[in-house]
Amino acid sequence: MLACSLYNWADMSPDTELPPAAIDPEQLGPLLVAWQRRSGRQDLPWQRDRSAYRVWVSEIMLQQTQVSTVIGYFERFMARFPTVSALAEAPIDEVLHLWTGLGYYARARNLHRAARQICERFGGEFPRHFADVAALPGIGRSTAGAILALAYDERQPILDGNVKRVLGRLFAIEGNAAQRAVEQRLWALADACTPAQDVAIYTQAIMDLGATVCSRRNPACVVCPVTTQCLARAAARQHEIPSPKPRAARKARPARACWWLLPIDTAGRVLLERRPERGIWGGLWCPLQFDTRTAAASYARQRFAVEAKSLESLGTIDHAFTHFDLAITPLLLRDVAADDRVMEPSGVLWYNPRDGAMRIGLPAPAKQLLDDLLGQTFEPSRNSPYG
Repeated sequence: MLACSLYNWADMSPDTELPPAAIDPEQLGPLLVAWQRRSGRQDLPWQRDRSAYRVWVSEIMLQQTQVSTVIGYFERFMARFPTVSALAEAPIDEVLHLWTGLGYYARARNLHRAARQICERFGGEFPRHFADVAALPGIGRSTAGAILALAYDERQPILDGNVKRVLGRLFAIEGNAAQRAVEQRLWALADACTPAQDVAIYTQAIMDLGATVCSRRNPACVVCPVTTQCLARAAARQHEIPSPKPRAARKARPARACWWLLPIDTAGRVLLERRPERGIWGGLWCPLQFDTRTAAASYARQRFAVEAKSLESLGTIDHAFTHFDLAITPLLLRDVAADDRVMEPSGVLWYNPRDGAMRIGLPAPAKQLLDDLLGQTFEPSRNSPYG
């Protein structure tokens, strides 16, 4: 079995025989830097006018999201919030509005909180010290390292999913990367491989290599710049490493259902409520949501003095979350009496999508539904997942 003890590399004597096709960690940097200059991605929006702020926003958007999806969102976000101060001063609703459709909305809320902390603690200048960066909301060890490496060329190792896969295959690391012992080995190796020079280029290179060549299912080993040094490929095990998580007994995906009540007044406004920060669609504005149709009808009767027969069912919207499926049944209530108030108590809002000044965050299914009902359009997102 091909394997290596990562902690022993630095202690190996010159006479120590390396495993077949192994590469000294210090040799990896120059190889990947040369490959990046020749073949890596070099014209992504966040690579232009590279600043810590732009790198930070891109790194957060790219978490669990494909580059092709992020590009449009990033460009719109930067156009509206070109600086940390602009982001910090913006209402959270506007931040969430520009995040609509990108999913994982806690990322947007953390960006906003972190921007305010940067303005309060660092005068609006993105911090330069690792501990300060890592302490910001939504930023962990790897993201902090990536920001400092890419923006300031500071020698900081990173270990995102792509890097774990590259290093795991190159050095034939057994076990699943989510296991603490395996992750510690990968961190040690990530540190050993990070060069002292051209850190920003190397960091982009190893991320690009994992994203475009050393992919999870179909690694393109024939074009990999380190294919002859890769231990996993030497053992014909590139499809087995890294090891997947042990599969639990297969269970049916949980299925849930809810009913959305959509009261639309004679002025063309729809009544929405803000979701709690914890839970699905945290902090976003959403149609009034109920666990049963009976509960929705009861609310409509008490609030608008209408009977259940006035509710018009709009079919079912099937929405998939990471861990469960949700069947949403929208119930339309037309031409309710107009209300002079815009914002009501308890986080309820009369929303007019034709009013450009009302920029709020909506879950993608709700935004699509309102677009269909009210004839509005929204900034398109390429390959956008509903979320």
